[in-house]
Amino acid sequence: MFRVNSHHTINLPRAIWLAVLLPLFLFGCASAPETDDNQPIYYPPLPNPPRIQFLKTFTTKDDLGKQTSAFADFVAGGEQKETGLIEKPYGVAIHDGKIYVVDTRGPGYGVFDLTLKQFHFVAGNGAGVMRKPINITIDADGTKYVTDTGRNQVLVYGKDDRFIRAYGKEKQFKPSDVALINDQIYVADVGNHKIHVLDRATGKTIRQFSKGGSKPGELFHPTNLAVSPDKTLFVADTSNYRIQEFSTDGKYLRHFGSVGSGLGKFARPKGIAIDQESRLYVVDAAFENVQVLNTDGKLLLFFGAPGDRRSDINLPTKVVIDYANAALFQQFAAPDFQIEYVILVASQFGVNKVNVYGFGKMRGLEYPSTTAESGNAR
Repeated sequence: MFRVNSHHTINLPRAIWLAVLLPLFLFGCASAPETDDNQPIYYPPLPNPPRIQFLKTFTTKDDLGKQTSAFADFVAGGEQKETGLIEKPYGVAIHDGKIYVVDTRGPGYGVFDLTLKQFHFVAGNGAGVMRKPINITIDADGTKYVTDTGRNQVLVYGKDDRFIRAYGKEKQFKPSDVALINDQIYVADVGNHKIHVLDRATGKTIRQFSKGGSKPGELFHPTNLAVSPDKTLFVADTSNYRIQEFSTDGKYLRHFGSVGSGLGKFARPKGIAIDQESRLYVVDAAFENVQVLNTDGKLLLFFGAPGDRRSDINLPTKVVIDYANAALFQQFAAPDFQIEYVILVASQFGVNKVNVYGFGKMRGLEYPSTTAESGNAR
């Protein structure tokens, strides 16, 4: 049994994501792989041509592969928050060789430096102290935008993690996520069921769009945002069990999904991400998996399941796609599996807090053409 909200529950058979075998366009079989901890984990599993491989999990600083002694920590003046344990993450991002994980219990965000194999924790101080951080978005220059539902503000930190400014006046919004498009900040307001568009330089409101409701274009608890290659805005309309697409000026374009326990349906959609071929990744916190849709909204693949295996996810909240740092993870892939980009998934519970998967191809196997993979062009 899975929670849909604080008042309702829905019974969803585990077989939804574990036992269905379908030739789903790009990916073929969508069943969960059968393997042990000594073998690569693929989706779909061999002998199908795999497109996704589980690579690595990050929960503590020890997952970086370099452990420091207690004496070294003492000499360096390590603080309690530098223990390197992520307790209850929500947002995750990756930039310039570092994984940033928002810990709602920190409160703050942890930084896993993949190159230096070091960890540090940022809680903010003074005007920049965090109370209940939820999501993090990082600009190309390293500027970080953290949504804090304890402060009801968007907090901005520089490349050096120093606090710069806060956006949001009292009772203006309850921000759950941020998307950056050109010089504007799009803020998902989970409390007032709308999207705010702010000027990035001044923080002033440029416009707002949508309102509470279930009609096309209306929102009910928007939790997460993503920007498509065409610069359209995708919104996880969580309590309407769907994903909606808007133009940058707030015009409703279309939506994907509806409530249900079947393939392509949602129960509690949260994190969303879009790759360069416009494939849409949707985290469902109730199904505890990630569904991949093409540009027509057709299901291509789902991966992930609750449990204690190294590839499992438990109450997942966020999914992120990254091309720039993919080379850092090639060492964790099978020798013949070539990674195109990495997929990061954050989970609030379980032993794995942030799982990293690689999207790519296995050398020597035939795959569908690019046109078939991405669906019909818009």
